[in-house]
Amino acid sequence: MLTQLTHDDVLARCADLAPRLAERSARAEQLRRLTPETVDELVALELLPMVVPTELGGHGLGMTTLAHSTRLLAHGCAASAWTISFLVMHSWLLAKFPVEARREFFSPERPWALAPAPLAPTGTLRPVDGGFVVSGRWEWATAVHHSDWVMVHAVQTEPEFTTRFVVVPIADAQVDDVWHTSGMCATGSDTVRLDEVFVPEHRAVPASELFAGSTPLSGDGLAGLPVAPMLALMASAPALGAAERAADLYRDRIAARILAYSLGDRAVDQPATHVRLGVVTSDLAAARHHWDAAIAELDAAAGRDPMSVERRMALRLAAAATVRSARSIVGTIAEGAGASVYFAQSPFQRFQRDLEVLKGHVIFDWDRTAQLAGRVALGLPLQPTDMV
Repeated sequence: MLTQLTHDDVLARCADLAPRLAERSARAEQLRRLTPETVDELVALELLPMVVPTELGGHGLGMTTLAHSTRLLAHGCAASAWTISFLVMHSWLLAKFPVEARREFFSPERPWALAPAPLAPTGTLRPVDGGFVVSGRWEWATAVHHSDWVMVHAVQTEPEFTTRFVVVPIADAQVDDVWHTSGMCATGSDTVRLDEVFVPEHRAVPASELFAGSTPLSGDGLAGLPVAPMLALMASAPALGAAERAADLYRDRIAARILAYSLGDRAVDQPATHVRLGVVTSDLAAARHHWDAAIAELDAAAGRDPMSVERRMALRLAAAATVRSARSIVGTIAEGAGASVYFAQSPFQRFQRDLEVLKGHVIFDWDRTAQLAGRVALGLPLQPTDMV
């Protein structure tokens, strides 16, 4: 049995882990996945069952803990924080499956389950006796190399059209080595394929049930929260954390930097440097305030009536705005930090590259998110695939 951790316990452990993630960030980038040491520490620190309901042996914590723990981990490595947060949150998704499946996923000795969960329904399934047969190819399978299971989304056309999430053992999946990217390398978001794999009925749930906030378990700090805004705000946390850490590093760099091609002029004495740091400080405070308010609103909705589409849209917009602001803040810092911040060993360039790739996630597409927000503001209908 694990120690029951509180919100403060989790945040303290994540703040302590962040410097070690920073030390391992270059190696994680080369490996294109979390380092083995990091995975071992996640187990030792008992962080993986953070949001698993208490009935399954987890800590049963809520959105505030999930979001802020991710933000703190990103002070060390944004890509590692992203990967860890998805492993943590996917355990909660697996807790929404029927009891027979939960017995397979969770045990008293190991009350968490590691699985990627590509959201796009890019596979097919057909019903057979006792379950389904699934085939397809799914991109963006974050953390697949650390996982015991694979959860994928597939389309069923007979006897009626629907989509379901299904879970199979990792041994049943093929993993395509495609994750060769300029940033977010440590997420290991390779592609998975299934070829005529049988899935028993208890390991298949309608997508509508998975995306709904409720679980059948009471000791669940995320109960009642809609998955789309929760996913968006959680996934924006690494961007905000990276911007916070970049601002701290920039402040330290200003204090020590001697300007090139000068007679010993110090950066700390330059009015332009003061202005740039003031802009960064203001922009970061605004982004953090907006994000904190969104997290608090979503957490307060746990266990209450379903949120309106207007409020869900506002939360998704806040998440996308957080990523947009974080990219701008890190860019502002890089413009005035000197060319040496682009040496491979500098954390500035890694933060900037990670944020440029992170912003490509569909839920942070600014044009698309802003367009959806406009449609909601005008009372126009949304599509079922709009993830609001």
